[in-house]
Amino acid sequence: MLVRPPAEAAVTRQLLIVSRSERERYAYLQYVFDSETGDVILDRRVQARRRRDEPVSGERRRGDRRQRDITADLQVFGWALVRRAI
Repeated sequence: MLVRPPAEAAVTRQLLIVSRSERERYAYLQYVFDSETGDVILDRRVQARRRRDEPVSGERRRGDRRQRDITADLQVFGWALVRRAI
């Protein structure tokens, strides 16, 4: 009988993003949240950067890095939890 070693478990870190309008909650979550399992940050998004409507000669960006849209979570709850593999 051939026995395989267990596959390595994927390590995930949690990123807790707090709405800019919830600064007290941000301070509390920073105090409570363990930095070994994840980080707490304020939402840094302001608006889309590109302001020109005319087409550009070549796209330099490689696409959107965001995995999912958290806008609704931030508006409803004031925070959003994102898990990321490292």
